[in-house]
Amino acid sequence: MDYKIQPHSFQQAEKLGVKIKPSKKKDKKIDVFKNNELISSIGQLGYKDYGTYIKEKGKPFADKRRSLYKARHKNDLSKVGTPGYYANKILW
Repeated sequence: MDYKIQPHSFQQAEKLGVKIKPSKKKDKKIDVFKNNELISSIGQLGYKDYGTYIKEKGKPFADKRRSLYKARHKNDLSKVGTPGYYANKILW
């Protein structure tokens, strides 16, 4: 499955001071880099994210999916530096 990084993700990465590129891992969407060093691979291929939902179904639907994602992953969203943290901040 091909995944195109959405503008939302690039904007969010810039706010965090990191760079993102398509992942080299076959099951992930994005590789996150800081100071040209890989710090995390995020986003399971096959699942949609906030930017994709906005593009395909509009912002109200994307907002609902975002709230469901955050509820489901509430235990790992705030642990700075973890894949869950970067997925939350960049993809959602």
